[in-house]
Amino acid sequence: MALPLAESQLSPRALYQDVAERLRQQIFNRELEPGSWIDEQKLAADYGISRTPLREALKVLAVEGLVTMKVRRGAYVTEMSTEDVRQVYHLLALLESDAAAWVACHADEAQLGQLRTLHEQLEREVHQREFFFATNEAFHMQILALAGNRWQQQMISDLRKVMKLNRHHSLFKEGRLIESLEEHRAIMRAFEARDAEAVRQLMQAHFDNGLAAAAA
Repeated sequence: MALPLAESQLSPRALYQDVAERLRQQIFNRELEPGSWIDEQKLAADYGISRTPLREALKVLAVEGLVTMKVRRGAYVTEMSTEDVRQVYHLLALLESDAAAWVACHADEAQLGQLRTLHEQLEREVHQREFFFATNEAFHMQILALAGNRWQQQMISDLRKVMKLNRHHSLFKEGRLIESLEEHRAIMRAFEARDAEAVRQLMQAHFDNGLAAAAA
């Protein structure tokens, strides 16, 4: 059972944000399965809070796409269709390849060094799937941080949250971690060469291959 959230010790805004994060993690960990109905009364009791901050949190997750609100039926964890997955990968490919190309042109040596460090960590973690997942995401998010477009970052952050709903994560496929690492090596070589167009194309291909693995 989840530990109670101290409702009286937090402002209403801080409380619903805390609740939203707790719900996100339950969704990502499959404690709340895609397509499942969210029992507000039970969750409020588990969290030790009233239903008001819980409903505010559900609205936040609905905006992020993690929750679907149905009239007179309540809130459900969003379930990703094959077409949903395709559309999310398509948008991620466009946005992240654009950010990566910008970084290839404008990043200084210290900034490229930050990507190099994360890539070296990926090399060490290729046989440790959960660590590889986390470092892989950190690598992609560092590219966005270096590109410095906050609107792009926000869109991609929301898309990556939704992508975690997919039951068939691309990196779960047998051999995909090794393939992904090879793609990252090619991307890093293009970064080192300051070849923006190569970086753009390689990042696009990286997401195309991820989609193929996720849909298999």
